[in-house]
Amino acid sequence: MTIQVFGHSASPFCLVLFHVLKELGLSYETVQLSGFEELKTPEYLATKHPFGKIPYLDDDGFHIYETRAIARYLVNKYQGTKTSTVLIPSDVQKAALVDQFISVEASYFTQPLSRLIVQLVFKKRHGKEPDLKIVKETREELDKALDVYEKILEGKDYLTGEFSLADLLHIPYTFYAVNIAGEGDLWNKRPNVSRWWKNISERECWKNIVTKYKLE
Repeated sequence: MTIQVFGHSASPFCLVLFHVLKELGLSYETVQLSGFEELKTPEYLATKHPFGKIPYLDDDGFHIYETRAIARYLVNKYQGTKTSTVLIPSDVQKAALVDQFISVEASYFTQPLSRLIVQLVFKKRHGKEPDLKIVKETREELDKALDVYEKILEGKDYLTGEFSLADLLHIPYTFYAVNIAGEGDLWNKRPNVSRWWKNISERECWKNIVTKYKLE
């Protein structure tokens, strides 16, 4: 049975899973939901995601929700079966560092960036004006986070030294910020961060995702 991802192709979190699946060489089917209203229906809450969010994954009857949990599951089950790409190393200490940076991504990077993208991208797509106070606050918060990333990435091409799931999780929201929202200067003015973004955004699997879902 084909792996099914329930969500929307514009969602950064769904794009994370599409990218993971591509890197692992897995085929999948996207089940596009009709709209936000569907996420709050009793059927969806009872059988897909109790908090009414996306994505949700069905792997031959195994059901799981929450992006990072799904990504870890896919890596743990399928890594090495179709491609040689390593997203989580087998070495315990190296894997711990990947987890460390996944926590950093969730806590200090994606929190402000996701709120910024809601204002600058998704609100505009729905014909609404961005809240400039939120834009200012989240931009400042992200600016501080990227100062730390600049130090972390000194002398490294990737967060742990080698490309991993931790790097991959940063890609969709950063893509929206740099390519759609016009916020590229936040990355470009920092040499280490800029080099890192170039490395991770030029992955062939990610470029295939950009083309397939017409993100630009």
